[in-house]
Amino acid sequence: MEPVTIRWLGRADVLAAGGGDFAAALDDVRAGFALIAGGRATMPAEISVGLGPREPAMPGARAYALPARLDGERPVAGLKWTAHRPPLDDGAPSILSTTTVNDALTGRPIGIVESAGLTVMRTAAVTALALETVAPQPLRRIAVLGAGQQATGHLAMLAALAPHLAPDLAEIRLWNRTAARGEALVARFAARLPIRFVGDIDQALDGADAVLACTAALEPVLPVEAVRPGRLVAQIGHHEAPFAAIDRATQVFVDLWGPFAEASGKSLFRMYRAGRFAPERVTADLAAMLAGAPRPGPDEAVYVSSFGLNVFDVALAARILARAEALGIGTPLTLLDRPWEAP
Repeated sequence: MEPVTIRWLGRADVLAAGGGDFAAALDDVRAGFALIAGGRATMPAEISVGLGPREPAMPGARAYALPARLDGERPVAGLKWTAHRPPLDDGAPSILSTTTVNDALTGRPIGIVESAGLTVMRTAAVTALALETVAPQPLRRIAVLGAGQQATGHLAMLAALAPHLAPDLAEIRLWNRTAARGEALVARFAARLPIRFVGDIDQALDGADAVLACTAALEPVLPVEAVRPGRLVAQIGHHEAPFAAIDRATQVFVDLWGPFAEASGKSLFRMYRAGRFAPERVTADLAAMLAGAPRPGPDEAVYVSSFGLNVFDVALAARILARAEALGIGTPLTLLDRPWEAP
């Protein structure tokens, strides 16, 4: 039989194949939304299992399976498998993730990539698309809340794309509950961005044209008044926004409204399940904005909830695998080389 091989890309391979290119990630997101709008992308609901000790239960410690298919120029199907781990003193990060990609027409495996970093990339790229399409005002001042992986990824995105997204950017204010972590992150980006740390969240929000909430908070941290006319508030984290803040929005945008609304812990979907938010209040999804829906006026109070769509994880992984194949990057692994013979 003809051997079947699969390409393995570790994190260094992913970066060598262009995994840290935000402009390419933004193109992947645009193309993914176009496929969604055209009915050429499939994203079944995620399934998950708990991790950590059963007693006492550990909130947020779960492993998730997120499948998707994209019928683009090269149709692919894939599965992201990600573990959000309980706190362990083993030297490994709290989120571990791989994405497997197959040719959607033949089913043949293409490769497996380490994908925790790609998740940060696609999340920040979706935020970039929101800033590009639904910000009511030019972006001169931006508040970034948090100092973890997502905040780091969003600052890297702004460093890469600010000339396009915010050509008049004058200041970024970063707030984090732990000042030392916030100040360390500011120092990391000080040479690339006009950024400073502030110890008070209200000071971070003052005068901001956009607020990027990237915390790991399990309870709301945004002040109710954070949502106001002339500002975009993008919620990237889990449950950062109180319902009363979302109520103040005159326009609400999502990447997509799907079955995950019935289970997601994101603030907007909690509000929906509590009977406080009707899906009809969603102004548009980002696919509609790309298709030419009207941009918010300068006095709109805009709230954006980004769930994080499987299609983008698979799209980024597929692009990286194609590039790795062209460059000879990665480790080919033999999956099948002989018929199965039971012992």
